Amino acid sequence: MSVLVLVLAVSAACCLGFGFVLQQNAAQKAPLGDFLSPRLLLDLMRVPRWLGGIGLMVAGMVLGAIALGQGEISLVEPLLATNLLFALALSRRQTKQPLGRQGWSGLALLAGGVTTFIVAGEPRGGSAVTDPLRHWLIIGVMIGTALLLTTYAKRSRLSAGPVLLALAAGLLYGVQDALTRVSGQRFSADGLGELLTGWQPYAVLALGVTGLVLVQSAFETAPLRMSLPALTAAQPLAGIICGVGFLGDRLHTDTGALAWEAAGLAAIVAGIVLLGLHPAMPRGTAPHERVPDLQPQ
Repeated sequence: MSVLVLVLAVSAACCLGFGFVLQQNAAQKAPLGDFLSPRLLLDLMRVPRWLGGIGLMVAGMVLGAIALGQGEISLVEPLLATNLLFALALSRRQTKQPLGRQGWSGLALLAGGVTTFIVAGEPRGGSAVTDPLRHWLIIGVMIGTALLLTTYAKRSRLSAGPVLLALAAGLLYGVQDALTRVSGQRFSADGLGELLTGWQPYAVLALGVTGLVLVQSAFETAPLRMSLPALTAAQPLAGIICGVGFLGDRLHTDTGALAWEAAGLAAIVAGIVLLGLHPAMPRGTAPHERVPDLQPQ
């Protein structure tokens, strides 16, 4: 594994984790009438804390894109999942909660799972699949599942809605990461002109904006502990599926390696859930405490 890819991916995770916490701090005070509406983003743009969180998230996405250009998506995605460690660190500073057994167990599972998956799978590049049907099938399943989750979330709103929205956003962000890598490869091979003639960069933008609306709606309606674990778990899984499915990423596929890879992914998800449910994560504002208009802070 390249040290440069490691540094870029972990730096991206740091920016993303800090950014998510700042965004949720602001979004939890947004009017509930903005739920799943682009108007939510317009309201949040008036809040300096949210803008700071978005700035950190953009920096994380840029660093992540550079990491994806240098390494396989199956390698970078598990490293990006460590953003929850940085989110917990900032949340813990805000809430003054100790890590305790749950925090240390979640940390060990997440770090151990990432290490196990990378060591067992040894992600490496290969020839991308040229069959467009396979590309569209995998992308369509991801986007279709995200649409289905969003539809159910609109019905449940304040119960399971935030978790479903976060899962949907994670799937979209995983596809976005895959298309970001494709865009980077096109730019490196043929330059800006060739990049802009393809559909991938525009899909990256559309997925990013849609995912942002879903994430902020999830942050708006529930504590961070309900949404961030689902988002953090879904994104790397979707990215790995895209990487292996059509980007040509290769993993060891013998029985022993597959068992360790599955164990590593299971440990990552378990660690994410434990950390996401930690008491240090912000609880958010109860719906009856909402003010009608978002006030800058």
